[in-house]
Amino acid sequence: MSRIIRTDANANLAAAVEYHGFVYLQGVVPADTGADITGQTTQVLARIDELLEIHGTDKTRLLQAQIWLKNISDREAMNQVWSAWLPADGAPARACVQAVLADPGYLVEIMVTACR
Repeated sequence: MSRIIRTDANANLAAAVEYHGFVYLQGVVPADTGADITGQTTQVLARIDELLEIHGTDKTRLLQAQIWLKNISDREAMNQVWSAWLPADGAPARACVQAVLADPGYLVEIMVTACR
């Protein structure tokens, strides 16, 4: 039986789950909800980098991303940060939608899947 590795797990969720060389991240949200969409996106992507590194991979191995925005009109500003963060020719399959997020201060939440 293959081993499942859970990072920072609690009763409700894990920050990341690794299984068979695939790494599934939680929906990552910003720590500083006082930041604008650019600042919040930068925070989220930095946390994604940290979680992927814990599992021995990085953004060059992204397969899929799901992005939730509090306001879809923030999409262009979020995309500027997102596109600058992505490696050249390394964009994952992606969805980006407007949603009511768990905390009214969150402007963005991003969930990715990567492989090792």
